[in-house]
Amino acid sequence: MRILVVEDDAGIANGLVVNLSKRGYAVDLCSSVAGAWGALCSERFAAVVLDLGLVDGDGEELLQRLRASPVLDDRIGQLPDPATPVLIMTARDGVEQRIAGLDKGADDYLVKPFDVNELGARLRALLRRSVGRAQPLVEHGDISLDPATRTVLRAGQQVDVSPREFAILLVLLEARGHVLSRAQLEERLYSWNTAIESNAIEVHIHHLRRKLGNGLIQTMRGVGYFVPRSAD
Repeated sequence: MRILVVEDDAGIANGLVVNLSKRGYAVDLCSSVAGAWGALCSERFAAVVLDLGLVDGDGEELLQRLRASPVLDDRIGQLPDPATPVLIMTARDGVEQRIAGLDKGADDYLVKPFDVNELGARLRALLRRSVGRAQPLVEHGDISLDPATRTVLRAGQQVDVSPREFAILLVLLEARGHVLSRAQLEERLYSWNTAIESNAIEVHIHHLRRKLGNGLIQTMRGVGYFVPRSAD
């Protein structure tokens, strides 16, 4: 999953990038309202971790602008997705400030200083809600994924997968029934600074099929990959 961190304190920002990357997220970083707005207009993110006091304005302004964006279509380079989940991360700890942030469109609110494990749990809950999933596990037939531990079970037996294989499998399972192109998968799984081999997605899917069976991830020739909506 791809996360946009909007934070202008270099120490905090770099720490978040390191810790979230260790948890399997592809993390992009912006330090300003303008930079974050440009990123949201040109890319799609699973969630935004948003500081409020930024160098060129207040994060609440960005949040309100995002929520006010019209829903046009899925074209990139025009407008951001107004439904993008946002977790405010700030030192503003007053009750009225927390209420205001949530009422202006934030999905969650975390006060600095915080435990990175709590941030990870809150992000998992936020992402789970954003795709309409109530259960913490992602299950499909005899396949079970645990985003908290990043483990995969097949028929109750653990299957060793790489971090990138886990990420691809999670994206495809949460989009089951929908075909995702290689470009869409790359956009959801790789940050700006990550070098991508031309056949990386194909190689990871080949490995997943070998480990989990050829019938789980299917190909629509010339279009992309998908997991059938039903496991039958």
